[in-house]
Amino acid sequence: MASRIDGARMDGVLSRAVESGEVPHVAAIVADRDGVLYEGGAGVRIAGESDDPVGTATQFRIMSMTKMVATAAALQQVERGELDLRAPVADYLPEFADLQVLTGFDGDEPQYRPPASKATVRQLVTHTTGLGYWFWNADLVRWEAATGTPNVVPGTMDAFRAPLTADPGTEFVYGINTDWLGRVVEKVAGQTLDTVVAEGITGPLGMTDTMFILDDARKENLVTVHVPGEDGGWTSAGEILNQSPEWFAGGHGLYSTPRDYIRFERALLRGGELDGTRILREDTVDAAFTDQLGGIPFHGLTHTSWAERPSRCPSESGAHASSQLRSGDLADRGAREVVDDVNLGRDLRTGQSLP
Repeated sequence: MASRIDGARMDGVLSRAVESGEVPHVAAIVADRDGVLYEGGAGVRIAGESDDPVGTATQFRIMSMTKMVATAAALQQVERGELDLRAPVADYLPEFADLQVLTGFDGDEPQYRPPASKATVRQLVTHTTGLGYWFWNADLVRWEAATGTPNVVPGTMDAFRAPLTADPGTEFVYGINTDWLGRVVEKVAGQTLDTVVAEGITGPLGMTDTMFILDDARKENLVTVHVPGEDGGWTSAGEILNQSPEWFAGGHGLYSTPRDYIRFERALLRGGELDGTRILREDTVDAAFTDQLGGIPFHGLTHTSWAERPSRCPSESGAHASSQLRSGDLADRGAREVVDDVNLGRDLRTGQSLP
């Protein structure tokens, strides 16, 4: 596509976002299948503690952007005939069969019922198993408190006791599905997820700064998590992810840089190939970008959902930090000032159902 991106104007959007206090720092990168069209950044790595400027080579916790990487690893196994998306999850991880549907509470006692059907690996991929996230679901927050069970952030295996919130195949519920999927991938591969991802995706694509645990040198280039400070600005909350996890989180565990991650995104834009290296077949990528819900309603992820989420986020140490959301203005302004002025084009893929 012909680029109409005004780099100076993009720089201004990022700078004003930091100067106004909307964000502590920000990095942005724009690319199409043929290459990078824009890179920029604003702010410093650690507010009040560091003068290191943030840019597209800065390390971030990419959290849920991990999901597509873990899903691509699963799709590679599907292509090789090693993983059956139609199989029950419990065929690979028998403990999944112990999960029941949370129906409510009798006082502080959680109430359950058996699921109406067995959840499949495909339903992990499409977030239709009924597994949820605590920050979307007050009942899961209450369940965690009642049972003393941590969510997935601390990185302990106890998190996999969390119940379903709906019957498999009946609702799209954004949740810990990809964490379970990562464990399925490990079971099939006979390797841990960090090794599977490094050998099958990040290594072949030359994504040398994308990994689950950073070395000391890369930690010196890592932003910390920031929360609103008492003075109205931003303050560092440090690290929230366990640096010695009991499992590698397919749902949120990767660190990367914008410049590194864009290589993965460009590979997807190019049908699974980048710089002569193919990580997925083109028909697999086409299918991945085709509606796979089979008529299950998709209600999306709304600002209302964020507004209703719990107000605290557990850190690595088990302490909690405020997770007040301050967005909206930035998103709206960015859309008006940038997206509306750029002819991004649309390369809509049409494909088939995943097997």
